[in-house]
Amino acid sequence: MPEELSVEELRRLLVEKRRGARKERLEHFRRTGRVVSVAPDLPELGSPSTPIVDTAETTEASPLPVPANPRRKLMDRILLGVEVLAVIGLLGVLLNGLGLLRTLNTEVVAALNPETATPTPLVMAVILPSGHVPPDAQGNTQPNEAEIPAHLLPMVQSLANIPVPTAAPDQAVRIQIPSINVDAPIVRGDGWEQLKKGVGQYVGSPDPGQDGNVVLSAHNDVYGELFRYLDRLVPGDQIVIYTQQRQYVYIVDRTVLVEPTAVEVMASSGSPTVTLISCYPYLVDTQRIVVFARLQN
Repeated sequence: MPEELSVEELRRLLVEKRRGARKERLEHFRRTGRVVSVAPDLPELGSPSTPIVDTAETTEASPLPVPANPRRKLMDRILLGVEVLAVIGLLGVLLNGLGLLRTLNTEVVAALNPETATPTPLVMAVILPSGHVPPDAQGNTQPNEAEIPAHLLPMVQSLANIPVPTAAPDQAVRIQIPSINVDAPIVRGDGWEQLKKGVGQYVGSPDPGQDGNVVLSAHNDVYGELFRYLDRLVPGDQIVIYTQQRQYVYIVDRTVLVEPTAVEVMASSGSPTVTLISCYPYLVDTQRIVVFARLQN
């Protein structure tokens, strides 16, 4: 009976019970592979050289080290790589979002502050304006279709009756060239019918004073012979163009003779310029005379 045992005997029984429980746990750990080596068992109780020690508490306080599992190490590395890639992907998404936000802000600003639209040609010119056959003795003439490349003739004919844009306050209405006594109205469009009424402005060219090339053309030997003396212009001569609101003074730079197909002289420019075009020579009309001028004020 417990009450018949001494304190020392009870202590030995308690230690033996804990030692048995410890052995059962270690045996269970060995079977499940959680430990591969353990400390040697304690010597039998009761030997003279063995002190009575509560080994159960010592074992529980400092458990045996568990060896690393290679498979678990590999999985940990894979998970770490996945986490790093996820962080990099998140950063990429954030940067892309910032770029889209910046683009959206730019588009909103552009929509709230639209730039002034500049007129553009409906089609690219294939031949310089004002071309016609030399007039006969009675002054009769007609468009010179022989100047137009054969494969482009149907397109030019189909565009002959394009509607002229509505007049605006900033468009050119009159031209004066004091050195050759020119004072004539400017009409919108440079087709055959428009050039019967005055100096025609190419529909694709900007209004006076704006950046770009104001292209004006007129006949030299029919319908008033408005541009007959363009060849007399020299650098420094003035060309004054009027709108309904103000006047613009251009200064002549140079004069050239070109073939009727040299449409590059009508190209837009980065600064305010004007280009005058007419047939040449007088009563022959096989070439074009082109005068270039730049805006003075």
